[in-house]
Amino acid sequence: MTKNYTLFVGTYTAGASEGIYKVSFDSNTGQLDSTLLLANLPNPSFLAVSSDHRFLYAVQETADFDSLGGGVTAFSLQDGVLEELNSMGTGGAHPCHVALSGEDQLAISNYTGGNLSVFDLEGDGRLGKRQLIDHKILDSVKTSHVHKTHFNEGGLFVSDLGLDGIKRYTMKGEDWEPAHQASIELADGAGPRHFVFSEAEKFLYAINELNATITVFEQDDEGSYNPIQTESTIAADWEGAKSCADIHLSADGRFLYGSNRGENTIVTFSVDKATGKIKFLERTSVQGDWPRNFTIDPSGNFLLVANERSNSISVFKRVSENGTLEFLHKIDFPSPVCLVFLDN
Repeated sequence: MTKNYTLFVGTYTAGASEGIYKVSFDSNTGQLDSTLLLANLPNPSFLAVSSDHRFLYAVQETADFDSLGGGVTAFSLQDGVLEELNSMGTGGAHPCHVALSGEDQLAISNYTGGNLSVFDLEGDGRLGKRQLIDHKILDSVKTSHVHKTHFNEGGLFVSDLGLDGIKRYTMKGEDWEPAHQASIELADGAGPRHFVFSEAEKFLYAINELNATITVFEQDDEGSYNPIQTESTIAADWEGAKSCADIHLSADGRFLYGSNRGENTIVTFSVDKATGKIKFLERTSVQGDWPRNFTIDPSGNFLLVANERSNSISVFKRVSENGTLEFLHKIDFPSPVCLVFLDN
């Protein structure tokens, strides 16, 4: 049975794009159509939808929302229509990621600002009280670039590309404070950007933008994560730009995917679910330039890639049995950066 899914697309707006778009995705054919502009917003480069599908949150990746930097906007979402609820400053320049903790809190990564902001969410979806957590004070040599946050039972995890670590926080009272394992360290110059957990959170997979690797961590009995494997994401003979971006596990946890900007590929690994370790399977051209965010559709049968510089979205057929990808087609799209399905 064919089902159409709603795909939200966040963009950069320096060119032809005007903000946040909605696209219809056919899960039988993989076709994208019925593109509609939902909200005029400057640089809504990352989006998040609440689990009850009632709200959408978007960063404004700028440095001039207010005197401190960029902004974040809360929208109500009903029948595919966005209505702005409120906007607030994130307390740092160029916010590049937004993550939700159930329906209670929202965290923003301020890349240039070197900090993160955690907002309480009101019952009607509006942004409330803000806590700022400064990473600039954590290192006197390296420059903080906060890139992703993630809430789970272990607390709040925050990748800092500039500090080569994933920082951990736990809730004490009404505020987030450093956890018992305050930092999951990576190699100098690795540049951890995005990360993903296995289903039971036993394993953590971090994609490192600057040295083009994926590092696998295993959780020990005390809840700390320790590195057990690092693999390159690019071909051994690749000599051009290397700048990893996004990482995702398949729903069954058997396959891991990462995007390579520069080489312009999606790299696929198989996952040993018992040990957490990964094994290279294939490297697939994205048929575009500078693959940023990518996503697997709710059916699990397709993988979609946002090609920022070539102004396109590529669609691949995903073979669930062996994890491989087959390019189907692509559509023109202005400066796509973030792809989020409503139905995930």
